Amino acid sequence: MKLPVVARSLALVTAVAMIPIATAGMAQVDSRVAPEFAKLFATYQRIQASYVDEVDDEKLIRGAIDGMLASLDPHSAYLDGSDLERLETLIDGNYSGLGLSVVMEDGAVKVISPFRGSPAEKAGIKAGDFITHLDGKLIYGGDLDEAVQQMRGPAGTSINLTIFRPGSDEPIETSVTRGVIELEPVTYEVKDGKIGVITVNEFSRDVGADVFAAWNDIQREAGGRVNGLVLDLRSNPGGSLDEAIALSDLFLDEGRIVSQRGRARGESMSFDAETVYRGQIAADVPLIVLIDAGSASASEIVAGALQDHRRALIMGERSFGKGSVQSLVPLGPDAALKLTTARYYTPSGHSVQEGGIKPDIRVPQLSDPDMERRRKYQLRESDLRGHLINEADLKDDDLENDIRQDPRFTQTAAELEEQGIEDFQLDYALKTLRRTTPSSVALRK
Repeated sequence: MKLPVVARSLALVTAVAMIPIATAGMAQVDSRVAPEFAKLFATYQRIQASYVDEVDDEKLIRGAIDGMLASLDPHSAYLDGSDLERLETLIDGNYSGLGLSVVMEDGAVKVISPFRGSPAEKAGIKAGDFITHLDGKLIYGGDLDEAVQQMRGPAGTSINLTIFRPGSDEPIETSVTRGVIELEPVTYEVKDGKIGVITVNEFSRDVGADVFAAWNDIQREAGGRVNGLVLDLRSNPGGSLDEAIALSDLFLDEGRIVSQRGRARGESMSFDAETVYRGQIAADVPLIVLIDAGSASASEIVAGALQDHRRALIMGERSFGKGSVQSLVPLGPDAALKLTTARYYTPSGHSVQEGGIKPDIRVPQLSDPDMERRRKYQLRESDLRGHLINEADLKDDDLENDIRQDPRFTQTAAELEEQGIEDFQLDYALKTLRRTTPSSVALRK
């Protein structure tokens, strides 16, 4: 992959910016930490001279780089040619595979969330599952990229997964048939009572324009009168910073959307409304934004902006808590560093890092029969080893409040199923909007 292609990727991928390599800074590093570099070189020489097997130079250097980046935070990484090509895949929004968002946790591949409608979701794979074997081969302690590559493959082919699900006594064996993952960034529907539901599954290219088009379609199907709108950002892992700003700008006509602060020059900046779209859509329509523990990064930017400006009621569960910005530093024509360079903040100055976005009304997903079992092992940014610490010194009590029983929500999944309710959070949001008049101050006081 040549550098111009990489540059095209970076213009679209979330919170990623091109940073030149500072050669003057390298000279300062040499004089300041020369003894430490000497240790590194001595270790390399000793391995080459004395290790039981001959070791490839590239393997040692890559290991040293990976080790340095792994010591920083969970999102900084070294990307070679194949990794950079996967950025293109992310932007294009389609590939052949299972449709999973995964991370490496203590040597294990952990599922953040399956994409909606993906082969993985249809096979019953859930957020919080650990994938331990692929086609019977143990992948624990291996490389995340290698595991991802194995799970991808031609549509129509199958792969056997062994899954450890916290709370289950036995491993789960399942076969998943790969498909073409045509990620639909935006879908919509009109519910009873002329209430629109716009679901944003990821923040890839043109999401802002797609939501604008969805709103126009909803208006047309509702006969020009829409009584409420739900913006569903649940299990949305994020994506393009530009698209998060564009989507927020659709619903705001003034004020700050998000700001970021970093240590390096040029990493502190802010983004305001009225820079992408003039005016706002659905200006007099009550708006609810749904989030959960799988709502991360760009999703949190949108939810935080609409919450701080009192444009929407945020409902669901506390979001993932990824409040950091990654920049891409080229290292030649086919390699780069993805480096955390800043934290971002909501309009009120709230850092999303660790604590995430707290909903105005916490609504558990009661229609999920495994809700309580999975919540115990739910993965958020604060659970990742080496995560950045929230500068606001978030207290554990703030997070413990999330799991306290709410007397309003006592129905079981079985009881809801009997009532025909498959998605309790969405159902609760719709019922809330049906009780809300356009002139209500509850959402925009």
